[in-house]
Amino acid sequence: AELLEMEGNQITMDSLDKGTDNPTFSLEGEERHYEECGGPSGESKEKRSGEGKGRVSSYCRKALQPASKAKHFCKAHAKVLRRVVLGLLGVAYLCYFIAACYLNFQRALALVVMTALVVFFICWRFFKKHCGAKVLLLLRPVGKCFRKSWPWLKWLLWVALLAGLIVWLALDTARNPKQLISLGGFCILVLFLFACSKHHSAVSWRAIFWGLGLEFLLGLFILRTTPGIQAFQWLGNQVQVFLGYTTAGSSFVFGNTLIEDVFAFQSLPIIVFFSCAMSILYYLGIMQWIILKISWLLQVSLGTTSTETLSVAGNIFVGQSEAPLLIRPYLADMTLSEVHAVMTGGFSTIAGSVMGAYISFGIDASSLIAASVMAAPCALAMSKLMYPEVEESKFKGKTNVQIDSGQERNILEAASNGAAASVVLVANIAASLIAFLSVLEFINSALQWFGSMVDIEGLTFQVICSYVLMPVAFLMGADWADSPVVAELLGIKIFLNEFVAYQQLATYKKNRLAGLEEWDGNRKQWISERAESITTFALCGFANFGSIGI
Repeated sequence: AELLEMEGNQITMDSLDKGTDNPTFSLEGEERHYEECGGPSGESKEKRSGEGKGRVSSYCRKALQPASKAKHFCKAHAKVLRRVVLGLLGVAYLCYFIAACYLNFQRALALVVMTALVVFFICWRFFKKHCGAKVLLLLRPVGKCFRKSWPWLKWLLWVALLAGLIVWLALDTARNPKQLISLGGFCILVLFLFACSKHHSAVSWRAIFWGLGLEFLLGLFILRTTPGIQAFQWLGNQVQVFLGYTTAGSSFVFGNTLIEDVFAFQSLPIIVFFSCAMSILYYLGIMQWIILKISWLLQVSLGTTSTETLSVAGNIFVGQSEAPLLIRPYLADMTLSEVHAVMTGGFSTIAGSVMGAYISFGIDASSLIAASVMAAPCALAMSKLMYPEVEESKFKGKTNVQIDSGQERNILEAASNGAAASVVLVANIAASLIAFLSVLEFINSALQWFGSMVDIEGLTFQVICSYVLMPVAFLMGADWADSPVVAELLGIKIFLNEFVAYQQLATYKKNRLAGLEEWDGNRKQWISERAESITTFALCGFANFGSIGI
């Protein structure tokens, strides 16, 4: 009988396929086993179950009492605890700061500058919150007097600025008269854009003069003053060091040999890393804060609306397709002039992610950063010159435009999303380079074939651009000998893209640094440092025919 019972309970392959559970581990099996052993049933089972549940819940409540009390205490004293934690962190940082300055102040200079900036903005926020209203009330009589005097004070200010500019230009160009060529080219460009303006009589000259003036002052500080040169040189060096950390990830994935010899594994991973870093900064709210401050400065000075100014300010850091997303809820209500300003801002700057790739080519980092910052006010000015505002904007005088902070729930998700989003950009850049360089080679072969029919040797797309755009390059300030090469790079940037143009510029720079001969037959192998700097600024933008489609 026992043998027959074992055979009846035997587990077969068929039962395994269908899934046979051991009844002992089920609730019914446990109850049946309890009844078979003579245990009580019916009311006794319910009573036992109720008593068991009561004991378990009682034990749980007792075990969770300390945690519950701690939670209630933290909620009741949240402000005090927050202040205590912040105070302890502040004291710890102060000790660290004093130790760093005591050990080597020169080494800690960057830490001093960053700490001073943070302390200033914290104090300013505290002052604005607690004393701002009182100060505004006290300054109200001064503001009324200033507004009454502004009509004549404005012209006095403009005359003083113009006189100062003329005196400075006279003294500065006396040592280097060639700089007057750049000034003349600048004036010709402004007059040309005014001639092509959509509404000549509606041009807001306040936006034009303020935009060009801010660009001029930024350029003067960055390029001609010692503090500006040192500050942007330091900033460029820090960016290069920061981007150098990409090697840790790319060498692990691709190996040292590939990242040293192959362009795709050398420069494109930088875009992934930079995109990840930017996404983290957006999640923390740092980028939104910086963009809002720059936008406020441009809006107050140029008199442009909040939406278009915010998008143009965002273009300093992000690309032409990402910046309009900052103002996505407002796009449907924007005027044609505002949309034109948004597009112009996208064409006039480059994204921070591809900037990292250009720096990896060997392009000067400080010049790229300066070009992106200087382009923002100039883009707004030139946009309002070409397409002035003739409609009534819904955002005129509006200052409470909000920036979307994203949907990420934590910093790891932000980093992951930033890296994942860059994959499409990296693939697009690689595909574009393959396509455009191949097309350029085909066009050059076709032009050489047509040229050979009439005994014209060496006819290429670059040669045609060097002749057509040579006057533009010369008016920008390049020497006449360097103008054909600069014009060639401008043509590549306009008709292909700036990525290819910067790659060619990097080749010229490497040839100069390697000490090669300036001329190789009829072909220049490198250009002067001044021409390199001018070209770096001129190429710094997404303005090409492909970007219109984007």
